[in-house]
Amino acid sequence: MKNNFDYTVIIPACNEQDNIEPLIECLVKLNQNHNYSPEVIIVNDGSTDRTGEMLEAIRDSYSWIKIHHNFTRRGITFCLETGHSLASTDIFVFFPADLQFSTEDIPSLVNPIIQGKFDIITGKKIGKYEKKFVSSIYNNLSQWLFKVPVTDLNSIKAYRREFIKNVPLRKDWHRFMVVMAFEQGARIGEVEVQLFPRKAGKSKFGLFRIPLAVLDLMTVISEVRIMRKPMLTFGTLGGISIILGGLTGLIALLLRIFGYGFRPLLYLVMLLILGGLLFLVLGIIGESIASISKRQNIILDEIEKIKKNNKNVQ
Repeated sequence: MKNNFDYTVIIPACNEQDNIEPLIECLVKLNQNHNYSPEVIIVNDGSTDRTGEMLEAIRDSYSWIKIHHNFTRRGITFCLETGHSLASTDIFVFFPADLQFSTEDIPSLVNPIIQGKFDIITGKKIGKYEKKFVSSIYNNLSQWLFKVPVTDLNSIKAYRREFIKNVPLRKDWHRFMVVMAFEQGARIGEVEVQLFPRKAGKSKFGLFRIPLAVLDLMTVISEVRIMRKPMLTFGTLGGISIILGGLTGLIALLLRIFGYGFRPLLYLVMLLILGGLLFLVLGIIGESIASISKRQNIILDEIEKIKKNNKNVQ
């Protein structure tokens, strides 16, 4: 019976009844053959088939597997957050239940992290898959916008708790946690992992998610770039707007002197100057929010240190 685990595999499972038994078999082999001891947390995400029933049947068979049930479907991000809260380790692996990835690739993800070489390791998918075109657009955009030193962000991955605890994980934001952790200074690496065709169950990905993902990407840009130095961003925009307003006002004044008054220019001057002032106000508000958030993170870090010290004393 293993009580001291080296890392935690978090597995969201929604309507995967045909994959549960082979998944458990693969996890047992991983536990037996790997140098490091895995803890496994399977989150049943509001399944309407026999997934929950099958997971309950194995609950008491393996001491290193934990089962959690969501009564309604909450999404992968919520399942990962649940796994983080239940885990007894500080190293996590995100692994889907659909068996399109092999558990044999998990050691190559966690070994560099356990050895202290990296903070996050992503899997680079090798093989054919249906959403390759959409995935390539997202990955290329992320590399271009954030200079992330990996080529595949939408795959299985291993990561340290410390780089996730301060990352805002909203619905479906698991796709962006590598980007946001990289912005915090995480050391990121990549290993090749084999992708297999889905043998059972249905994909939970729909084309309707593409525009939502684009909007999420824009929000992430705001989160990791604009809100890091809000006064620099909004102050620069405000300054440019005010300068343009001043230049436009000068042109309007010269036209007026020479008898060519043009009232719309006056409206443009007002718009540019008021817009510039508004940007400056947004910059001040943004700096206040960023300052409060920073102090909150410091307080949370202190609380975590106190909790760890209490555990060590006990």
